[in-house]
Amino acid sequence: MSEAPTQTRATGVLAATCLSTLVVNANTSAVSILLPAISEDTGMGVTTLQWAVTGYSLVGAAVIVTSGSMGDVFGRKRIFQLGLLVFVASCVLIALSSSGGMVIAGRVIQGAAGATILACGLSLLSVANTGSEQLRAVSLWGAAAAVGAAVGPLLGGVLVDTTGWQGLFWVDAVVAALCMVLTYFTVSESRDPNRSRSIDYAGTLLVALTLAPLILALSKGSAWGWVSVATIGCLVISVVSGYLFVVVEGRVKVPLLDLALLRNRILVGATIAILIGAGTINGLMYLLSLYFQDPATLGFTPLQAGLATLPATAGLVAVAPLVPRLASRVGGRQVIAAGFLLTAIGFGAVGFVESDWRYAAFILPLIAIAVGMGLSNGPASSASTACVAENQVGAASGVSNMARYVGAAVATALAATIYGSVIADQTAAGASKGDALASGLSAASWVMAVISAAGLLMAIVMGRHSTARGTLQDAAAAAAAHTHTLPTSATPVADRAS
Repeated sequence: MSEAPTQTRATGVLAATCLSTLVVNANTSAVSILLPAISEDTGMGVTTLQWAVTGYSLVGAAVIVTSGSMGDVFGRKRIFQLGLLVFVASCVLIALSSSGGMVIAGRVIQGAAGATILACGLSLLSVANTGSEQLRAVSLWGAAAAVGAAVGPLLGGVLVDTTGWQGLFWVDAVVAALCMVLTYFTVSESRDPNRSRSIDYAGTLLVALTLAPLILALSKGSAWGWVSVATIGCLVISVVSGYLFVVVEGRVKVPLLDLALLRNRILVGATIAILIGAGTINGLMYLLSLYFQDPATLGFTPLQAGLATLPATAGLVAVAPLVPRLASRVGGRQVIAAGFLLTAIGFGAVGFVESDWRYAAFILPLIAIAVGMGLSNGPASSASTACVAENQVGAASGVSNMARYVGAAVATALAATIYGSVIADQTAAGASKGDALASGLSAASWVMAVISAAGLLMAIVMGRHSTARGTLQDAAAAAAAHTHTLPTSATPVADRAS
């Protein structure tokens, strides 16, 4: 940051920020496991309930950069506390919901809160420490983010089986409230006095207006008709909003997206690779959560489903810290390409699913997907901040973090649409429910395989670039790379902890 680190109780700041990011990421990754139980309780179909996932990501994409800017201008502690307060309120709203619509509304609100907590929490941590302590604190924050994302599905499964699906949100509300108390007593207020007070609210709104109609068209296109007035209208609104976003970003004083960054080939390739990685892992978790729990297929309980996804979630986190050293030896783009190839092969294997498959048949494909994502995520995230000038590191991080949310929203909506449409078509054609579900998973998996294969092109687009040396800090950044971009040893020093 441009200002000198403020005098804070560094241990308290570390505890508050790490605990909050762990809770946010665990909550984010757990919700897919809860969808069948929420559907049964509220009567809303799981295809519609995918908005509990996509709505969260959509709003997060719009807010994550803006909330960081608001922290710099109005006070990081103040905005962080506001994010925690809204997170608590959204948890309570969801836990008390009697309808699927209320759950979705709560999750949309939660998306804004979660993005705010992540953006401002990392800033608070950075200004509370200096030198090696700053690198250590940021690395611990990254580890907390990775652990939260990995254990979320398992935690969700445990709580559904023991307390009902509402239990996750009650637990999260309590922990977030404790973080508020801890923050109040241990964190000092800080701002960036050198930053312009201009905030790109118009850009934030236009991101949402670009994504929401697009996702609505993807979700409802098969029901409305792909050339219907409603579908075409949504796509037109999305395109117009996207165009206006570009116009606005070229005119505002402090844009949400610095359009000059789009001339950086390495950054563009890395950002699209990040978007693909985040999208496919979220699409996978949505599909498996539904397929594993359906009585016509494996019939797992939520806890069993949470355990069954561990090869993908925990495997990704376990492999990722080993990747930076590999990338430093053979090259980042080579590792990224190998990762996407392996991920595509894993999804392709799932594409051959049959209704009589038992869980053992999924294990090797899930491990392949996890290892592939571990190989591609870390180097792509590292490249996004290594390829820009020192004064552009913060903007590059913001672009890649926004890309994660965009990828999660669009890919989950696409996976849900394909899965639901194929099941409906197969059922109408007289197929058994088990066969229809297998066909839906197969079709969606093949699409995820094609998207993953497209990541190979991004490795080519990126070309040669600086790679991290493989330090402990790099390992933590790689482990957290599927949730957040953190600085690495390849990041220009002046902004390394921004």
